[in-house]
Amino acid sequence: MVLPRTDGPTRAMLVDAYARCREINRCYGRSYYLATRLLPMHKRPHVHALYGFTRRTDEIVDEDNGSSAGERAGRLQTWSAAFYAGLSGAPVTDPVLPAVVHTIRTYGLEVEDFDRFLRSMATDLTVTSYPTYDDLLRYMDGSAAAIGTMMLPILGLASSGDPAVARESARQLGLAFQLTNFIRDVGEDLDRGRVYLPQADLERFGVRRADLAAARATPQVAELLAFQVDRARAHYRAAQPGIDLLAPSSRPCIRVATQLYGAILDEVERARYQILQGRVRVPRHRRLSVAGRHLIAARAATRAERRVSVTIPGSP
Repeated sequence: MVLPRTDGPTRAMLVDAYARCREINRCYGRSYYLATRLLPMHKRPHVHALYGFTRRTDEIVDEDNGSSAGERAGRLQTWSAAFYAGLSGAPVTDPVLPAVVHTIRTYGLEVEDFDRFLRSMATDLTVTSYPTYDDLLRYMDGSAAAIGTMMLPILGLASSGDPAVARESARQLGLAFQLTNFIRDVGEDLDRGRVYLPQADLERFGVRRADLAAARATPQVAELLAFQVDRARAHYRAAQPGIDLLAPSSRPCIRVATQLYGAILDEVERARYQILQGRVRVPRHRRLSVAGRHLIAARAATRAERRVSVTIPGSP
């Protein structure tokens, strides 16, 4: 899809939109936000823009204000229409959308990734369970894998990076993050009437939907969650080859994000899968420790990237 050239929003609108997206990321995605602090400054706003867009879309779908699914569907349709209108050059008044539209144009992001994401979000309005893991994967292709591939042009590839390998790794990391969230939030999702863990897996381990609403996880629920933890870790392993293919200045951020999200699974295990009535969290000291271990590498890679960018061809 070729986007037409337009004058776009004013500089003040863009500054405000990027600032709002940064604040959304800081408030609602603490681990992810901490990881973005390791990116070069020129990449951070665009990552925040993607987070702001996806978070706002998710909030529309999950609004807990007594509104019906039909009302939420209407708001999602209005939001999506404003997004696509902005891409086509129409004025955008929403406080978040100017940033994501500008990011798409700046990096030439594939609009098809956003199409897939919005379709999956619409699915949440009507679908409350998934028969098999293949069915769930089709949902996560839009809700998670597409976000991974949105990120790639912003992160950039090393000169020797294989785009196909990097793209598949980005998809796998998106799936790993999403499944980690589903494991952590199984109780919260059930409160919204949804069970993302596949029905075939519940049946395999002898778990009923009502068991997920209990105060304590039964041995069968614990076995089910342990199985999902192993499945998520398989996605993390599948994502590893692509991290080394990223631009050096982006690798520390993604390594930190991977380790922090993976640490959620460690906390689930540490809680012995007793997570139905409250989400586990990675302790702040551990989050800071993980980020700190990569800080020097991040700064060195950013300085090197800056030196390359100002090198005059033919100079020593």
